[in-house]
Amino acid sequence: MKSMTGYGEASHLADGAKITVQIRSLNHRHLDLQLRVPREYLAFEEEIRKTIREKILRGRIDLFINRFPAKGESHRLELDDELLGQYLRSIRRAKRKYRLGGEVDVSLFARLPDLFHVREIEVDGASERQCLFDALGRALEKLQHSREREGRRLKSDMQAQLNQLKRISGGLASRAAEIGIRLHKPPVTPGANGEPRRNEGNGSDLTNWVLKGDINEEVVRLKGHVTALSQALQERDPVGKKIDFLLQEVQRELNTISSKVPQLAVVQLVLEGKERVEKIREQTQNIE
Repeated sequence: MKSMTGYGEASHLADGAKITVQIRSLNHRHLDLQLRVPREYLAFEEEIRKTIREKILRGRIDLFINRFPAKGESHRLELDDELLGQYLRSIRRAKRKYRLGGEVDVSLFARLPDLFHVREIEVDGASERQCLFDALGRALEKLQHSREREGRRLKSDMQAQLNQLKRISGGLASRAAEIGIRLHKPPVTPGANGEPRRNEGNGSDLTNWVLKGDINEEVVRLKGHVTALSQALQERDPVGKKIDFLLQEVQRELNTISSKVPQLAVVQLVLEGKERVEKIREQTQNIE
């Protein structure tokens, strides 16, 4: 059993850059992928999505990929040689024409506009693909470990609530047995001569009375659903939706039992059972 919440991070050094992958997962009914990928790796976005889908089936996934170039590797300062040549030729012509003195030195360059350009170095993303996916794989592995740790905690809490449901279903089974004995023995009332007489009454009324009060079938189904829940907690595959469905079935049986037998002892057990179901349901929202 895995939780849908977790976090994983990993880095990898490529030639001239450090690649960092951070991945976070949160609760969600379906798989929702939100990716933040540098433009150098946009060509790999669909492959990244496919890699995540192979590992995770449910939850909101926020993935952040950052590329940190090595110092001096991201930009390059370039001198516009052609423009510099035009400046120098123009200066020499002006000196000859107007008989100007002085020499041209390097300090002049800083005062000439547009002579230098800062250009971003183009990155070949394909050359860093392996480093990227190595980091992604290790980040996903850490995320899975995080989700498994949280899943064990959730499982422990849900198992405790399930044990109480087993106790409650056992109590309802005992009540069902007692009710069944009483229902099949029509009440005794005094006869006309004062002798005790079974009150058979109207046959259909007695049948309705028996059918309404007999909860044995609901209790059997309830115990079956509780057993199925216990088995689901032991599965390694994603079971969140399965558990949610079984909880709906448990809730349905509890509602039917309380409507058929509104006795205080039964109603108290049903209310406690509903409370346990709700606690398990809250935890189920976190399970993959």
